[in-house]
Amino acid sequence: MAAARVKVPIEVYRFDPTHDAKPHYDRFELDLAPHTPILTALLQIRADRDPTLTMRYSCRSAICGSCAMVVNSKSRLVCQTPVGPEVEKHGKIVIEPMRSLPVLRDLVVEMSPFWGHYRKLEPHLITDPRHPMPADRETPMTPVEVERFKETPRCIACGACYSACPAVEADASFPGPMALAKLYRFVVDPRDSARQDRLVRIQTEGLWLCLRCHLCTEACPKDVQPSQRIRDLKEMAIAAQGATENGSRHALGFKENLRDRGILNELKLVRQTMSPLAMLGQIPQGLKVARKKPETMRKPPKIQELEQIETLYRELDDAPGEKAR
Repeated sequence: MAAARVKVPIEVYRFDPTHDAKPHYDRFELDLAPHTPILTALLQIRADRDPTLTMRYSCRSAICGSCAMVVNSKSRLVCQTPVGPEVEKHGKIVIEPMRSLPVLRDLVVEMSPFWGHYRKLEPHLITDPRHPMPADRETPMTPVEVERFKETPRCIACGACYSACPAVEADASFPGPMALAKLYRFVVDPRDSARQDRLVRIQTEGLWLCLRCHLCTEACPKDVQPSQRIRDLKEMAIAAQGATENGSRHALGFKENLRDRGILNELKLVRQTMSPLAMLGQIPQGLKVARKKPETMRKPPKIQELEQIETLYRELDDAPGEKAR
């Protein structure tokens, strides 16, 4: 018996900067089995409808990472995304190029910014030249040491996390989830001699711009969980150097703020985060906030059963993977 087929409305982003004044969308309708990958649908469009459609792809097996695109507003690999669930949920499939990267043509983006951040962080093994690794044999690691890499070796550098990241969209200086997850992999490598330098540098190179939204982890096709690795880097950076700039001071201030009263004291958090000189520059904004939300200028009352906050903190501190390394 032939497999059931569905009508698949597809809208494809089109833009050729050498001819087009602005992007537009071309619409197609295909008759496909629900399990058909979106990449297969795009290749069918190119073969039968429009040979000028431009895209990247290679392995078609979620190994190379070439076919990352935005499908119905979600960054993902189109080779492993079937058409059926997308049509059932959204009624159509809208395919666009990855976000936060310049479009070269149609669904192909320029990856230089993505790789530029990667190279800047130097996510590769750095050894002490005074103690070179032996060239004639491997340097063994224990299973426990290897386990500390977590899921990072699974990363295929597809860029889906970078495309999904609102911090990248808001601030081009943010390295992006992939680069930071790769950096984590070498920070915990016992053979690496640059751990301290990495943790000091990253605090001023974008680590604290992460919004903790976890959209990168949602987008990752290999379950690398970059948001968790960024969290680990933050903990290790504070342990290595202390709270030395606004991001780390804000993180520690937020924690102590809640521990003190069980509810956020916003005025105190500003003092915990910013230097007195920096606070002077925020006076106009502070006055606007005070007019609209005068309650933020008052010390909030302590919540009932405040001791439960301390219990939660102890449990979090004792949880596997939560302690600063």
